[in-house]
Amino acid sequence: MKIVVLDGYTLNPGDLSWSGIETFGDLTVHERTDFSPEKVVETIGDAEIIFTNKTPLPKSVLSKISHVKYIGVLATGYNVVDTSAAKELGIIVTNIPTYGTTAVAQFTLALLLEICHHIGEHSRAVFRGDWTNSIDFCFWNYPLIELAGKTMGLIGFGRIGQATAKVAQAFGLNILAYDTNKNPDSENESCKYASLDELLSKSDIISLHCPLLENTQGIINKSNIAKMKDGVIILNTSRGPLVVEEDLREALDSGKVAAAGVDVVSAEPIKADNPLLKAKNCIITPHIAWAPKESRTRLMNTTVENLGAFINGSPINVVNQ
Repeated sequence: MKIVVLDGYTLNPGDLSWSGIETFGDLTVHERTDFSPEKVVETIGDAEIIFTNKTPLPKSVLSKISHVKYIGVLATGYNVVDTSAAKELGIIVTNIPTYGTTAVAQFTLALLLEICHHIGEHSRAVFRGDWTNSIDFCFWNYPLIELAGKTMGLIGFGRIGQATAKVAQAFGLNILAYDTNKNPDSENESCKYASLDELLSKSDIISLHCPLLENTQGIINKSNIAKMKDGVIILNTSRGPLVVEEDLREALDSGKVAAAGVDVVSAEPIKADNPLLKAKNCIITPHIAWAPKESRTRLMNTTVENLGAFINGSPINVVNQ
């Protein structure tokens, strides 16, 4: 059985092993594949099993690889695959649903803490000699923020939202959560469900943890920003298109939004003309919240489990049933 990984570098830049997948067949791993349909088809060749992270597999590609029986998406989001077309062609598509929960929650708070303390900038100031040359025993170049007692609004309260809430509560934050699917057991004295408008109006910090759907695309927009507190902090470790980036830039530049921390943007890699690149008080990281080695190890292990279950006739984590 021939197995092809179309773009393995992101998951495994060299610090993990593909040996678990190799036990199932003849494995070829490509670090990257050109996105042109012709090149994708050529790279797949006569493989029966393929894995993709971000290499698109539209219907125009799937219709030319009828010998493929299984597509494993090396991520949670699977919009790179035309799942309806795959189903019509009898191709099973699976994803990795839960590997990054802890990592993304941790990263969300890392963004927030950097906004609160500007640790990187203050360290660079020390190495520039600013502390050596200071007439005072200490200094700070940015406002410093204490989190205890403030309110954090979480838009999306699934696994990652709930994990983020637990970490945030340890810092003394009160949580307002908005989600269409409510789990009353997740509420406690400092964590309550709220309507979207209530969350927007009462939160000091708003963090996005919802999937990208028709009703969530652009949920951070000019109208909703106007409902927020002056000086709100906005965080996005979910999906870039949840934010209307020009609207967020305007709000940052005006001071309506005090700061933003985003790990995702509307088009990735980020385009040179992305409005957030010129916004005030905006931290942008290159979609790395998911990427600690521990998280990627879980992803790899689940990939092996998914493939084994498919080969044994009982596929799991199927997204196109």
